[in-house]
Order: sequence, then structure tokens, then C-alpha cells
Amino acid sequence: MLDDDRAMGLAIDQARLAADHDDVPVGAVVVGPDGTVIGVGHNRREADNDPTAHAEVIALRQASGHLGSWRLHDCTLYVTLEPCAMCAGALVLARLTRLVFAADDPKAGAVGALWDIPRDPRLNHQVQVTRGVRRDECAELLRDFFRARR
Repeated sequence: MLDDDRAMGLAIDQARLAADHDDVPVGAVVVGPDGTVIGVGHNRREADNDPTAHAEVIALRQASGHLGSWRLHDCTLYVTLEPCAMCAGALVLARLTRLVFAADDPKAGAVGALWDIPRDPRLNHQVQVTRGVRRDECAELLRDFFRARR
């Protein structure tokens, strides 16, 4: 069984893969009801020329395929950066139980920064949220990526 720190470490490994092909280094991992990894993803927008190829979406698709269901009850998504509005909406639609993210995203974050989609009581499902797991490490990975491109 993975704890939050170790699972976020796997998401960080995924984030580093994104940087290898000039995508923003964001990684995601879905842990299933039995505590095993059932989905992984990293940003592939640049690599695939796909605006929806965010780490979270890729990991959710893989997890759904693994379970044979779009409903991700009792699953946890670990992601290195606060999800955007698209990804936060996908978490709600997938009926994900829990989200754990590292770094805040003050420009596009939809889990507290600009909006709080996963916990919005007006929606038909709410997601439990834990923020800040390995925050500094993930923020530094993002800073290094953007610093090298300026």
C-alpha cells in the first residue's frame, strides 16, 4: 500500500518524463481501491499536439480502462500541480474519491486557487482534497523548467 509521500514520488517521476519532450513537467498517478497503481500519466500536449493531453486526463483514462468503468470510486489521484478547470471537472465526472496535489497553481488552479470545482456543493459529486504533499519539490521542478526556457 502506498502512502501519500511515496505515491507523489511516482507522480514526480512521471513529471520528469514530460520535461523530456518539452512539455510542462506535470505528472499524475491513480491509486485504486486495493492500493495499487492503476493509471499513470504526464503532460503530452506538445508531444501529441492535443490540448486535452494533461497528466490527469491521461492517468484517469488509464485507470478507467484498468477498472473497466468510468466510475473511479475509492480511487485517489496524485498530481504534482493543482489541476486546471478541465481536469478538476474530470475528477468530479469520474466520481473520484480523493485528490492529492503538490504545488498550487495561482494562474490556472481550479482546486482552491481560482475556483474549487472538486468541492463545489452545487455539483453532484465532491472530491476529498489534500494539498501540499511534496509541494516544494514539485514547485522547484516547475521553476527549473520555465527558467530554462526564458
